[in-house]
Amino acid sequence: MRPKPFRPQPLENPSFVRDTTSGLVWFRCEMRTLYIDTDRSQVVYHSNYLKYFEFARASLMRETKYPYKQIEEDGFVYPIIKTELNYYSPLFYDDLMYIHIRPGKLERVRLQFEYLITKAEQGEISCTGFTRHCAINEKGVPVEIDPQTLRLWQEFPDS
Repeated sequence: MRPKPFRPQPLENPSFVRDTTSGLVWFRCEMRTLYIDTDRSQVVYHSNYLKYFEFARASLMRETKYPYKQIEEDGFVYPIIKTELNYYSPLFYDDLMYIHIRPGKLERVRLQFEYLITKAEQGEISCTGFTRHCAINEKGVPVEIDPQTLRLWQEFPDS
Protein backbone atom coordinates (compact mmCIF):
# COMPACT_ATOMS: atom_id res chain seq x y z
CA MET A 1 0.00 0.00 0.00
CA ARG A 2 1.37 3.39 -0.99
CA PRO A 3 1.72 6.14 1.61
CA LYS A 4 -0.17 9.42 1.32
CA PRO A 5 1.72 12.01 -0.75
CA PHE A 6 4.34 14.00 1.13
CA ARG A 7 4.38 17.68 0.16
CA PRO A 8 6.90 19.56 2.32
CA GLN A 9 6.84 23.34 2.63
CA PRO A 10 9.85 25.05 4.26
CA LEU A 11 9.30 26.84 7.56
CA GLU A 12 11.13 29.89 8.88
CA ASN A 13 13.96 27.65 10.08
CA PRO A 14 15.06 25.89 6.84
CA SER A 15 15.82 22.68 8.76
CA PHE A 16 12.07 22.20 9.35
CA VAL A 17 9.28 21.56 6.86
CA ARG A 18 5.53 21.19 7.16
CA ASP A 19 3.84 18.46 5.16
CA THR A 20 0.84 20.16 3.55
CA THR A 21 -0.92 16.79 3.22
CA SER A 22 -0.88 15.86 6.93
CA GLY A 23 -0.02 19.20 8.54
CA LEU A 24 2.85 17.57 10.47
CA VAL A 25 6.17 19.34 11.00
CA TRP A 26 9.38 17.43 10.31
CA PHE A 27 13.08 18.12 10.83
CA ARG A 28 14.91 17.52 7.54
CA CYS A 29 18.52 16.65 6.81
CA GLU A 30 20.11 15.43 3.62
CA MET A 31 22.70 12.89 2.59
CA ARG A 32 23.83 10.98 -0.47
CA THR A 33 23.88 7.24 -0.68
CA LEU A 34 27.33 5.71 -0.76
CA TYR A 35 28.42 2.92 -3.05
CA ILE A 36 29.06 0.72 -0.01
CA ASP A 37 25.36 1.09 0.94
CA THR A 38 24.21 -0.71 -2.21
CA ASP A 39 23.88 -4.43 -2.80
CA ARG A 40 24.40 -6.63 -5.84
CA SER A 41 21.13 -5.39 -7.36
CA GLN A 42 22.58 -1.84 -7.19
CA VAL A 43 19.96 -0.53 -4.75
CA VAL A 44 20.47 0.52 -1.14
CA TYR A 45 20.51 -2.59 1.03
CA HIS A 46 17.48 -2.64 3.35
CA SER A 47 19.34 -2.48 6.67
CA ASN A 48 21.15 0.71 5.66
CA TYR A 49 17.92 2.65 6.11
CA LEU A 50 18.40 2.19 9.86
CA LYS A 51 21.77 3.93 9.47
CA TYR A 52 19.99 6.82 7.73
CA PHE A 53 17.49 6.96 10.61
CA GLU A 54 20.41 7.22 13.05
CA PHE A 55 21.96 10.01 10.99
CA ALA A 56 18.67 11.92 11.23
CA ARG A 57 18.39 11.36 15.02
CA ALA A 58 21.93 12.58 15.58
CA SER A 59 21.35 15.59 13.30
CA LEU A 60 18.12 16.51 15.09
CA MET A 61 19.69 16.23 18.54
CA ARG A 62 22.72 18.27 17.43
CA GLU A 63 20.44 20.95 15.90
CA THR A 64 18.47 21.21 19.15
CA LYS A 65 21.70 21.77 21.09
CA TYR A 66 21.69 18.44 22.92
CA PRO A 67 23.83 16.00 20.92
CA TYR A 68 23.65 12.33 21.76
CA LYS A 69 27.24 12.41 22.99
CA GLN A 70 26.12 14.86 25.71
CA ILE A 71 23.15 12.64 26.60
CA GLU A 72 25.54 9.76 27.26
CA GLU A 73 27.93 12.00 29.22
CA ASP A 74 24.92 12.93 31.38
CA GLY A 75 24.43 9.23 32.19
CA PHE A 76 21.59 8.29 29.83
CA VAL A 77 21.52 5.73 27.04
CA TYR A 78 18.64 5.13 24.61
CA PRO A 79 18.96 1.71 23.00
CA ILE A 80 16.50 0.81 20.28
CA ILE A 81 13.91 -1.70 21.43
CA LYS A 82 11.76 -1.82 18.29
CA THR A 83 11.96 -0.74 14.65
CA GLU A 84 9.59 -0.64 11.74
CA LEU A 85 10.54 0.08 8.15
CA ASN A 86 8.27 0.28 5.12
CA TYR A 87 9.93 0.36 1.69
CA TYR A 88 8.32 2.02 -1.31
CA SER A 89 10.87 3.12 -3.90
CA PRO A 90 14.54 2.12 -3.92
CA LEU A 91 17.48 4.45 -3.55
CA PHE A 92 20.52 3.95 -5.76
CA TYR A 93 24.18 4.90 -5.50
CA ASP A 94 24.75 8.67 -5.22
CA ASP A 95 21.04 9.51 -4.87
CA LEU A 96 20.48 12.63 -2.82
CA MET A 97 17.88 11.91 -0.15
CA TYR A 98 16.05 13.97 2.43
CA ILE A 99 15.65 12.21 5.74
CA HIS A 100 12.73 13.59 7.73
CA ILE A 101 12.35 12.91 11.45
CA ARG A 102 9.94 13.99 14.14
CA PRO A 103 9.33 13.04 17.76
CA GLY A 104 6.60 10.44 18.08
CA LYS A 105 5.06 8.62 21.01
CA LEU A 106 6.42 9.57 24.44
CA GLU A 107 6.05 7.51 27.62
CA ARG A 108 7.75 7.62 31.02
CA VAL A 109 10.78 5.52 30.02
CA ARG A 110 10.19 5.01 26.27
CA LEU A 111 10.13 7.31 23.30
CA GLN A 112 9.68 6.95 19.58
CA PHE A 113 10.97 8.79 16.52
CA GLU A 114 9.08 8.77 13.21
CA TYR A 115 10.94 8.87 9.87
CA LEU A 116 10.23 9.51 6.22
CA ILE A 117 12.91 9.35 3.53
CA THR A 118 12.36 10.92 0.12
CA LYS A 119 14.37 11.13 -3.05
CA ALA A 120 15.42 14.76 -3.00
CA GLU A 121 14.91 15.64 -6.65
CA GLN A 122 11.60 13.83 -7.20
CA GLY A 123 10.18 14.05 -3.69
CA GLU A 124 9.15 10.40 -4.05
CA ILE A 125 8.86 8.51 -0.76
CA SER A 126 11.50 5.82 -0.46
CA CYS A 127 10.97 4.59 3.09
CA THR A 128 8.95 5.32 6.24
CA GLY A 129 9.34 3.92 9.70
CA PHE A 130 10.03 4.43 13.36
CA THR A 131 12.51 3.55 16.08
CA ARG A 132 11.37 3.03 19.66
CA HIS A 133 13.89 3.55 22.45
CA CYS A 134 14.05 2.86 26.18
CA ALA A 135 15.85 5.21 28.58
CA ILE A 136 18.41 3.42 30.72
CA ASN A 137 21.24 4.54 32.95
CA GLU A 138 24.86 3.46 32.59
CA LYS A 139 24.11 0.30 34.58
CA GLY A 140 21.37 -0.73 32.14
CA VAL A 141 18.49 0.02 34.52
CA PRO A 142 15.39 1.65 32.98
CA VAL A 143 15.00 5.28 34.10
CA GLU A 144 12.74 8.21 33.30
CA ILE A 145 13.58 10.13 30.14
CA ASP A 146 16.10 12.87 30.82
CA PRO A 147 14.90 16.51 31.01
CA GLN A 148 16.78 17.68 27.90
CA THR A 149 15.23 14.99 25.72
CA LEU A 150 11.80 15.80 27.17
CA ARG A 151 12.47 19.41 26.15
CA LEU A 152 12.81 18.28 22.52
CA TRP A 153 9.28 16.85 22.61
CA GLN A 154 7.94 20.00 24.30
CA GLU A 155 9.68 22.49 22.00
CA PHE A 156 9.40 20.70 18.68
CA PRO A 157 7.45 22.97 16.30
CA ASP A 158 3.69 22.50 16.54
CA SER A 159 2.04 20.28 14.02
